[in-house]
Amino acid sequence: MNNLQAIVKRELTSFFATPVAYVFILIFLMLSGVFTFYIGNFYERGQADLMPFFNFHPWLYLFLVPAIAMRSWAEERKSGTIELLMTLPITTWQAVLAKFIAAWLVLGLALVLTFPLWLTVNYLGNPDNGVILAAYLGSWLMSGAFLAIGLCMSALSRNQVVAFILAIVVCFLFVLSGSNIVLDAFTGWLPTILLDTLASFSFLTHFEAMAKGVIALNDVGYFVIVTLVWLYGSFIAIEQNKAG
Repeated sequence: MNNLQAIVKRELTSFFATPVAYVFILIFLMLSGVFTFYIGNFYERGQADLMPFFNFHPWLYLFLVPAIAMRSWAEERKSGTIELLMTLPITTWQAVLAKFIAAWLVLGLALVLTFPLWLTVNYLGNPDNGVILAAYLGSWLMSGAFLAIGLCMSALSRNQVVAFILAIVVCFLFVLSGSNIVLDAFTGWLPTILLDTLASFSFLTHFEAMAKGVIALNDVGYFVIVTLVWLYGSFIAIEQNKAG
């Protein structure tokens, strides 16, 4: 556990020793404000909730999370520091988990710093804060799934740009599989059970329920399983790199 904490601290320090974390948080906060107030018609809706804010999170994460994940393993491999990391008395799984936890904490901090939106909606009306809290939890869990995919793509490539593009493509498939565009395209010639299965892989399907305040075990379990599967993918990629 001490080794895990030490690597998490090392990764967090590296995030804040460079502009990476600051730029990510700043862009996230700026885009959240723009999407909520201008595109989401926050005031025009006349409702005291944060749905315009949470509705855009899957699309914000689609581009921003791969950006923060792309350097994690790719930079270590390119600079050769991965060999140094692997000489430390830690297991590969601890290194994978530590990098995930550190980046996930940065994502959590970005979400916490959106508290002025919560203050605003409480000032303007009487929102259901339980629903808002559930939506925040769902958003953080979903960001973990995006992050695990991004870290796996970073573990597969020495090039950060390649890792970034691969992560966006894979994440896009997970987001789009539950969209009306895709489901409408397959409706009529795919059996209902296959259509439901396709939709069940979507981040949108599972996040929309949580954004409405419904914390269901299958939605929480889905994001946890997706995260663990892709973290295991990172583990396999790093182990193969060590063997090579």
